[in-house]
Amino acid sequence: MKPYYADGSVTIYCGDALDVAPELHYGAVVSDPPYGMDANTDSRRFSGGVYGDGRRGPGRPWEPITGDAEPFNPSPWMGAEWCVLWGYHHFAARLPVGTVLVWVKRADELFGTFLSDCELAWRKGGHGVYAFRKQFPPPSRMEETGTRTCVHPTQKPVGLMEWSIARSGAPPESVVLDPFMGSGTTLVAAKNLGRKAIGIEIEERYCAIAAHRCSQEVLDLGST
Repeated sequence: MKPYYADGSVTIYCGDALDVAPELHYGAVVSDPPYGMDANTDSRRFSGGVYGDGRRGPGRPWEPITGDAEPFNPSPWMGAEWCVLWGYHHFAARLPVGTVLVWVKRADELFGTFLSDCELAWRKGGHGVYAFRKQFPPPSRMEETGTRTCVHPTQKPVGLMEWSIARSGAPPESVVLDPFMGSGTTLVAAKNLGRKAIGIEIEERYCAIAAHRCSQEVLDLGST
C-alpha cells in the first residue's frame, strides 16, 4: 500500500488499520484508540480534567470519530511484543492482566476524583501502576490560521505520548505503530525521541493534519 506521507522517521497510511497493519513491520503499538463513546454528543468522554473540558469545536460540535460508535476490540493489537493502549477503563474486561499507566492531570493532588482527573492506559506485561503527574496548559481549539492548536477531540499532549513510548519497554530500534493515529501526536512524540514510527488513520482530514505536523523542521514540542 502506498503511504500517504513518509520521511526518514515517520510513515503515514490512510486506511482501515485492520486492513493495513498486517502488511507492516513494527515492534510496538502505542495508541489512544476509539473507545465506543460516540464523540459527537453532548456527553463528555472525560469530565473535569484540563484535557477533558469539552468535546465541541469553536461554536459547533466536533465531527464524529470513525469507529467511536462501536465497542473497541483490543485483541488485534495485543500480539505486538510491546503495547500501550489508552482508555483502559473503557475496555478493561477485554484485556489480560498487565501494567496500568496513569496520567494524573491535576498536579496539585495525587488522584483527585480519579476518573475525572486521571486517564488510564494498559501496558502489556508486568504488573503494578506507574503514574505520570503533569498538568499541561489547556489546548486551544482549532483555528483557521493553521497555527498549532488542538485539532482532534481526544488529542493527547506530546509529552504524555513520549512518556508512553518510553514506558512501553520497546527498545530504541523498535518501530512504533499507532493504528488509530488521529492528528499524529504519537508520531510527533516518536520523532522527538529519535524513533521510527508508523501511523494509520482512516480519515484523510486527520492524515493531512498529521503529515503537516510531522513535516515541520522544528518539532512540535508543545502540549497539543
